[in-house]
Amino acid sequence: MNRRPTSRRSALRLGGTALAAAGAPVLGVPAPGPSAEAAGRRPAPGSPGLGDPLFPTLGNGGYQVAHYDLTFDFTPVTYDYTGRVVLHARAQQDLSAFNLDTDGHTIDSVTVDGRAAGWALSPGGSGQELTVTPARPLRRSDAFTVTVRHHGNGKAPRSGLTGWRFGSDGGFACAAQASRADTFFPCNDHPSDKATWTFHLSAPEGYVAAANGELLRRTRRADGSTVWHFALRERMATELVGIAVVRGTYLYGSSHRGLPLRHIVPRGQEDRYRPVVDRTADHLAWLEAKFGRYPFSVYGCHIYDGHSDALENQTLSLFSTDWFTPDAAGRPRYETTMVHELVHQWYGDSVTPADWQQAWLNEGPAVHYAALYGEERGWSVLDDKMRAAYAGLDKIRAQDGPPGRPRELGGTNIYDGGALVLYALRLRIGDKRFARVMRLWPERFKDRNVTSEDFIRHAVRVTGDRSLHGFLRDWLFGAVNPPMPGRPDWRADT
Repeated sequence: MNRRPTSRRSALRLGGTALAAAGAPVLGVPAPGPSAEAAGRRPAPGSPGLGDPLFPTLGNGGYQVAHYDLTFDFTPVTYDYTGRVVLHARAQQDLSAFNLDTDGHTIDSVTVDGRAAGWALSPGGSGQELTVTPARPLRRSDAFTVTVRHHGNGKAPRSGLTGWRFGSDGGFACAAQASRADTFFPCNDHPSDKATWTFHLSAPEGYVAAANGELLRRTRRADGSTVWHFALRERMATELVGIAVVRGTYLYGSSHRGLPLRHIVPRGQEDRYRPVVDRTADHLAWLEAKFGRYPFSVYGCHIYDGHSDALENQTLSLFSTDWFTPDAAGRPRYETTMVHELVHQWYGDSVTPADWQQAWLNEGPAVHYAALYGEERGWSVLDDKMRAAYAGLDKIRAQDGPPGRPRELGGTNIYDGGALVLYALRLRIGDKRFARVMRLWPERFKDRNVTSEDFIRHAVRVTGDRSLHGFLRDWLFGAVNPPMPGRPDWRADT
């Protein structure tokens, strides 16, 4: 994410638009299954949270999702929607019940393996908890399928923040990071539970639908609307979902090695944004020279006036229309933002933090390489940016925590502070070894979840320098800045 300087396959229509009051208990059908004793086990409920250091109640324990299949039928202007989400999961313990994260939906029905399940809605830490009681307890290692049908309105109140972004066209785009995928559909909303995805999104005449991954086909319905079917074959965390229904135009291209590119721009502004999105091919070539092959099968930019920032939704980064204005000298410095979000496809999307306190592993590389791209084009000086970050980081460490242990998301400590950690490492080990550390990281850990300790061990392994254990821990977890290698005159602000 880039911050502003100030801070199975079928289309299904479901009826109804009323929204349950956020946090109000709602009971479903009773669970008629056998007792735990009758099942020969002592199953227990899965935990309602995973104990994330920053979001303790986010996610749910007792199971792992392998695949999401989402059907979403949205009506522009009124913002009503109906949905069906099918989760293909595996139990990690004997389960008498389990939770899903949800917020602001009316739940119409819940089934587990095709049988009606008991369910209840209750207040959660960041939204609501949907507790599901299957008709029969689930055994550890059982594969099971959960189907939840729900409806609501995109503008209706949520218990917490919303992931909905509304544009002037009456449509919407999804900006779910960090914990708001549950405002679109019930899910296991934590980055440690990555899954593959299929999407089936309806769009009325005059609108297009967008989602992560590849467009498989479109099917026309009798009412004139179209269902767009997408598949993302690489695993993705829920916070990177990028569904949308907008008045937009698809623009197509390819990278220098033939990777398909598809972009969505506001309808009627194709001539304005075609030169912007065409820069993506060069950005990909520049980053592939540093990180190796792009980790997914498609990429693109979605430019939309309903979003105010930039966000690394997997395979389809989301950008505000406000980003794309040249600077006073006519230079397209907005390209550094495009590079920032593209870096995330390797650092954050393919290689994903195990929990939110590891977010510097996403933002540090994105800030570092975006600044390096700007420096190579004469727009800025990386050393100046890092010196300024060094000067202010001690105060930020005291207030918001060090880069490796932030007390919340969105702070300078994980953005510029994370980049500063990498800058110090580069000065310590030299450009050549640093380039090898950064290139081998997304290759070695592709499609996995990682921690800061994984990065420290990786740097030691690649360089053979065991002293990096202490060096990186000081930079990541220390209360004050260590001395910057090769920059003895750098001082922190007092």
